[in-house]
Parts: sequence; C-alpha cells; structure tokens
Amino acid sequence: MTEYSALLRRNPAYRNLWLARVVSNLGDWFNLLASAALITSLTGAGTAVSYLFLARFLPVFLMSPFAGVLADRYERRLIMVLTDQLRAVTVLCFLLVRRPEDIWLLYVLTVVQFVLSSLYPPAHSALLSNIVPPADLVTANALDGFTWSTMMAVGALIGGVAAAAFGVTTAFVLDALTFLVSAWFVLRIGYVPRAEPAGEVRAGLFQLVDGLGYLRGRPFILGLSLVKAGGALIYGVVNVLEIPMAEQLFPLRGDGTLTLGIIYATVGVGTGLGPLFLRRWVGDARNGLLWGIGLGFSLLSLGVLGLGAAPSLAWVIVATLLRSLGSGSLWVFSSALLQRIVADSFRGRVFAFEFALLTLIQSIGTLWAGIALDQLQLGIQPLFLMSGALGLVVTALWGWFQARAALRVATA
Repeated sequence: MTEYSALLRRNPAYRNLWLARVVSNLGDWFNLLASAALITSLTGAGTAVSYLFLARFLPVFLMSPFAGVLADRYERRLIMVLTDQLRAVTVLCFLLVRRPEDIWLLYVLTVVQFVLSSLYPPAHSALLSNIVPPADLVTANALDGFTWSTMMAVGALIGGVAAAAFGVTTAFVLDALTFLVSAWFVLRIGYVPRAEPAGEVRAGLFQLVDGLGYLRGRPFILGLSLVKAGGALIYGVVNVLEIPMAEQLFPLRGDGTLTLGIIYATVGVGTGLGPLFLRRWVGDARNGLLWGIGLGFSLLSLGVLGLGAAPSLAWVIVATLLRSLGSGSLWVFSSALLQRIVADSFRGRVFAFEFALLTLIQSIGTLWAGIALDQLQLGIQPLFLMSGALGLVVTALWGWFQARAALRVATA
C-alpha cells in the first residue's frame, strides 16, 4: 500500500479529490439502504423495488451524454461542487416521504437526485486525468476503486445497523451532510488547467455527434468503453434480486436490512481488493490490464452462478465476494486504460458514453428482474443462474475482442 499512500502525500490535488470521494461514497450507501428499507416498508412489492432502481439508473442514461459535453466545455471542478450542493438539498427532501401515498415523491426525488448525479462521474473521471500523471493513473484508479469499495463496506454495514436501529431519517440526514463535505474538499483542489484546450464552443448536439464519431473511428477505445456495460449485462439483475433474497431467503433474526448490509459490505471488500490483487499479477502494461479485464468477466460470471446455487447465507457471502472481485477489476482496469489513451478534449464525452450505456443496461436488467419476480414468478435463484450463463457468453466475447486487439498490434 506504500505506493498509494505516497500518491496521496505528493499530490495534494488528488488527495482532496480522493477525500471528497471518501465522504460522498459513504453517504451514498446510507441513502441506498434507507431508500430500499423505506420502499419495502411502504409497498413490499418487487416491482416497487425495480422502479426505485429505474429511478436511479434511467436519469443517468438520459443525462450522461449532455454531462459529458458539460465536462468538456466547462470547469470540471465547479460542475462537481454545484452537483454536490444541489444533491444535499434534494436528499433532505426525502424526509417528506412518510406514508404509502407519498411513494410517488420518493420516486420523483430519486430521479432529481440522479439527474444531478449524472453530471458528476464524467467530470470526476476527466478531472482525475488532469491532476494525476499518466504513470500514476492505474494507481489512482485502483485507490479510487478500493475507496469506493471500502466506503461501500463501511457505509452498508453502518447504514444497515442505523436504518434498523434508528430509522431511515438518520441515514438521509447523514447523506446530505456528506455531499456538503465532499463539495468543500473539491473546492480545495483549486483551478486545474486542461491538458488540451477545450476548443471551439459548439452546440451541445454537435459535440455529442463529434464524441460518437471519435469512438466510431477508434474501435479499440470503443471496445474498452463497452466493458462496464458488459459487466452490467451480467449483474444487471443483482441489485434488485439481492433485496428479496435478503428479506425472504436469508434474513438475520427476521431482519433483511441487516442481511442486505452484510451483502453490500461483502461487495465493498471484493471490489476493493480485487483490482489490488489482480494488479500484482497482471501489472500495469496494456496487455496485462486487458488480461485483468478478462479475469474480471470470468470471476463475475462464476460469482453470479454461485448466487443461483446458494443454500445458505455463508455461500451467498462467498459468491458475492467472487462476483465483486470481478466487477471491481472491470471498473478499475478499463478506466485506467481509457484515461491513458483518450484525448483530453474528448475524455468527458467518452466517459459519459460508457456510463450512459452502463446505466441503460442496468435499467433493462432492473426492469426485467421486477417483471420476472412479480409477473413471471421465475424465482430469485433461477434468475441468478440465467445471468451467470449470460456472463459466460460475455466472457467469451471479450476473449475474442482481446485476441483481435493482440493480432492488430502484432501485424502493425
């Protein structure tokens, strides 16, 4: 861990960006657990949970392309600060949801929160490339992934206990406070010049077209930008299925919220440690990171298959750890490769494209899971098995892409 602590010590701009991520991610998991607990207590329907995740995913899909344009036209740091401040106000309004007839307000506020949230990831990913030297990008992304995972583990565990012991109000208030602290840390970064000039300011639609043209003419970059969406094809139903699995199959002392907190904590451990361990094996070179992505797809698929065969909570935890090792590796390695090779003037739009596609696939998986549970009565574990089988197909497709990329390099 010395190289990670060394990066934080010698790069104060990245240190403030990292601290903002620490506190913001901690609050995010408080929010998710509180929202899931609230909607379950008010409705108890699987489709209601699906609608919650759709309200989180679809706004990001619709807004991400425009978020990428903003990140390439305006100061990325200020976009992040304004987003944090507006999300703090929005999250406090969740306190108004108290009765079953208020459920519509929960959905509306969730949509507003994630419309704002869609502006953050493209600006964050593009800004990181401006403040971290290319030689440190894999280290920074691995540390970011580990931080997200650690805060998920801590936030999910504490959030599950807090929601069960003190109610959802405490979780929402803490989430709002974390957004304000995050904004303060981002402001401390100061002005960051771009690696390349922003270029001529054109209408947003034209900038979107330019971004798509950039990807179309670079198939290797396009393939890397599809990695996270490929992972979502495998785990797209998991977010929805974990909630009824915790509530119906493996509740602890009759409380599924605590079980869900343990599951999320396990995901946090796996997504954090996965890239760190695999990085020691595959290294930081391009070919090594490509192999790491292939291993990530394999582990993710096997883990989801394991969830479909789980006879006990202990088995669920092991399978969850396996699948999260894979998903964390996909995220870190693909992000590091993109940050290395994408031109700064297009970086916001490329990251927005991959994030939009990721959320679209997650939205489809979320809707499918709700329909399959409530209307088709397919069952929780059979749906996991179906997703794991799809994962094996995605893994094979990645192997084909990697082989093609290696062949092009060999014949160049």
